[in-house]
Amino acid sequence: MQTTTNDTIIALATPSGAGAIAVIRLSGPDAILLVSNYFISSFNKKLKKQKSHTILLGNIIDGDKTLDQVLVSIFKNPNSYTGENVVEISCHGSPYIQQQIIQLFLRNGCRMADAGEFTLRAFLNGKMDLSQAEAVADLISSENEASHQIAMQQMRGGFSNEIKNLRDQLLNFASLIELELDFAEEDVEFADRSAFIALVNKISVVLKGLIDSFAVGNVIKNGIPVAIVGEPNVGKSTLLNALLNEERAIVSDIAGTTRDTIEDEISIGGIGFRFIDTAGIRDTKDVVESIGIKKTFEKIEQAQVVLFLVDTKEVLSSALGVQNLVIEIEKIKNKYPLKPLLVIANKRDILSNEEMENLSSSVSNLLPISAKTGEGVDTLKNKLLEFVNTGALRNNETIVTNTRHYDSLLKALEAIQKVQFGIDEELPSDLMAIDVKDALSHLGEITGQVTNDELLGNIFANFCIGK
Repeated sequence: MQTTTNDTIIALATPSGAGAIAVIRLSGPDAILLVSNYFISSFNKKLKKQKSHTILLGNIIDGDKTLDQVLVSIFKNPNSYTGENVVEISCHGSPYIQQQIIQLFLRNGCRMADAGEFTLRAFLNGKMDLSQAEAVADLISSENEASHQIAMQQMRGGFSNEIKNLRDQLLNFASLIELELDFAEEDVEFADRSAFIALVNKISVVLKGLIDSFAVGNVIKNGIPVAIVGEPNVGKSTLLNALLNEERAIVSDIAGTTRDTIEDEISIGGIGFRFIDTAGIRDTKDVVESIGIKKTFEKIEQAQVVLFLVDTKEVLSSALGVQNLVIEIEKIKNKYPLKPLLVIANKRDILSNEEMENLSSSVSNLLPISAKTGEGVDTLKNKLLEFVNTGALRNNETIVTNTRHYDSLLKALEAIQKVQFGIDEELPSDLMAIDVKDALSHLGEITGQVTNDELLGNIFANFCIGK
């Protein structure tokens, strides 16, 4: 990862491959000058003399050869995404045209941008802090309404402002404590201890809230894995198809048809859910089916919600059916005590109301559905949403989704707790000053006020080229 900003970089900003339009982006001190050397306006306008945020129609010329008719947008520093001179060339989406234009500028003063280098330059030039830069990548990869909403809030600086406010207040007290150390012989106290205690308690509460939000934020960002389990032929694949509204899994009357896990994701209420259709659980001598059943238990371990599907007709056909069902439910609850379990009574369409009432009275919190007809599927979706705390989203509260931020928050909280201990034990100011500095450092790592080249390289290497 190069961090120099005195050269001009170029990259394709739109996805590679053929399309109607492609956008090629240049950023650097010579971006406008370089493009003006190979651009002829259709209306005889000089690119270098145009105001910022201007678009011109014309041709990109390589010697006596016209490469393409294009639209050229110019953004002059500091009023651009990167804080440098930026030019975006909108050309026709032929891969040949894209490469011809990029190669032209690579031969004449540009170099190919590294992954995320445009956003890196925006960070280095003070256009955004590090957490906002990371939110750009999250916004690009967002696949549902909730993850998009969180990324937008963080990119606009909601999380950054909260961290910056805490850090500024703590920094003020840190300065006063340092001042006390300079006058240690005079035994003076510049920092109001009661106000300092109140601030430390406040920071501790805020940090704990942000740390707790990661549990919600992480699943919203990555999707919530839901395992659909049960005995063979109870309708697991049919339910998956009903949830996805497509024929994703093979359905047949032959028990053991699903021998491997099948996964797909949908958005429910703006939240991504990744459904996993597993092999039916039963005793079998079939080697391939046994491998599938082993994978079923592995997927249950990975899932955050378990849907236990039962065939209601099969349960009611035996005198001990309901009793055995209750035993099986208890086994799953005991094996996975921390996982939300939803027991679903399938094939509701072939049961009488009386049969359904008898079953519901014996098994608590039973959700009757018909995967075949779709009855009860919407209710199931609403139940799944109840497992996710979306209140923070509705209240526009800050939600942490980034593992790096989470780690820094944990370390900052640990340092603050040491400060609290120092206050309670009336430790000397110089010892507390060390822990305060640690907390400031960890908070600064989130926004980039404390950073290094290795950290920047790790973060921006995960970006796409052209952003």
